[in-house]
Amino acid sequence: MNAVSAMKQYQQVSVHSGIMDASPHRLIQMLMEGALERIASAKGNMANNNIATKGENIGKAIGIIDGLQASLNKEAGGALAENLSNLYDYMSRRLVVANLRNDESILDEVAKLMVEIKMGWDGMPDTFKN
Repeated sequence: MNAVSAMKQYQQVSVHSGIMDASPHRLIQMLMEGALERIASAKGNMANNNIATKGENIGKAIGIIDGLQASLNKEAGGALAENLSNLYDYMSRRLVVANLRNDESILDEVAKLMVEIKMGWDGMPDTFKN
């Protein structure tokens, strides 16, 4: 086994362990971080004209955003959850357009929206984290 594959295996075990030990609040943070990482990677792929990998990263970001949207409890969350759902839907649609047009500015727009949502999530008082 070479050093690169050993490092990849270690990272997979580390991520798996982090997921197993994470609270529901932390899992959502991890998903948001993952979406931001994928968007940043896609932006780098655009700059390097790596079209296939760009599409994969955008697809993964959309999948993560879809997961965040699916995790919303619209009954308990009411209008806030509904607004977040609509925002997640908008973000996914914008990522599709960014992919089709090869438009970094749209990636920046979606990343900015995700950062704003994440800042609100990160700033949640401990009494609401379970």
